[in-house]
Amino acid sequence: MRYDDQARLDPSQMGGGRRGPSPVLALGGGAGAIVVIVIALLFGVDPGQVLQGGATTDPAGGRSSAFAQCTRGSDIERDRDCRFVAFTNSIQDYWGGAQPDYQEIDVTTFEGSVSTGCGTASSEVGPFYCPADTTVYLDLGFFDQLTTQLGARGGDAAEAYVLAHEFGHHVQNLTGAMQRVQGSGQGTGPTSAGVRLELQADCYAGVWFSHAVDDPDDAIAEVSQDDLDRAVDAAAAVGDDRIQQKAQGQVTPESWTHGSAAQRQAWLRRGFQTGDPARCDTFARDALR
Repeated sequence: MRYDDQARLDPSQMGGGRRGPSPVLALGGGAGAIVVIVIALLFGVDPGQVLQGGATTDPAGGRSSAFAQCTRGSDIERDRDCRFVAFTNSIQDYWGGAQPDYQEIDVTTFEGSVSTGCGTASSEVGPFYCPADTTVYLDLGFFDQLTTQLGARGGDAAEAYVLAHEFGHHVQNLTGAMQRVQGSGQGTGPTSAGVRLELQADCYAGVWFSHAVDDPDDAIAEVSQDDLDRAVDAAAAVGDDRIQQKAQGQVTPESWTHGSAAQRQAWLRRGFQTGDPARCDTFARDALR
């Protein structure tokens, strides 16, 4: 990805922390637990250790002051973490125009563990969205795991895909899709409601990619074919079948929570090929065959 050195960055969207009370939600209960639980299951983490009460490390891991220095596109070369400000600004600018009544939210980075409206989350869950406090939580160490453990090629576009996917969950929270999935009892498997939720978030990430350079005021100046290839590669790397094969040497489709590598690639591609959120209806009867 190429950045406009003169573009302004808005670091106020980073490291904002929670809004209001933060009740610890029981596993399996409340919309706030959905996304965290499925990520924990995907990465082979004991869900009972993912959301819990107790002390936490400092949210943002001391990085919030560094983000405050990210005010122009040229700062990305000086401090690579500033790219997350550029991603966040661009994603929210797009959805602010595309989604009626879109509400801007914060991205909070953390190390070790963090207290959220969904309870206390450890870094093992990777990046996640908590609907209870409408915040995306980002453990930047996940991106090393994405390449070293999950085998993705990596790169800025791969990281932007992960973040855009989490913002897709925020859109689902606003549209009511997340609440409907919770009410359905979720379940697992290639055509389950939980998988459909994740694939729609992938598609929404692709939609943003197709519009990432539309706003001349944003810092993202170019998204190349190689960037799109890296995003698709990252989507495949976090497919349930790929992770299960690496972790346990076999694939069990009935336990899928996010979708296969092929499913995730297909819906991400659909998003950036159409550029239309309306084409991301993974809940349609024949959407998953």
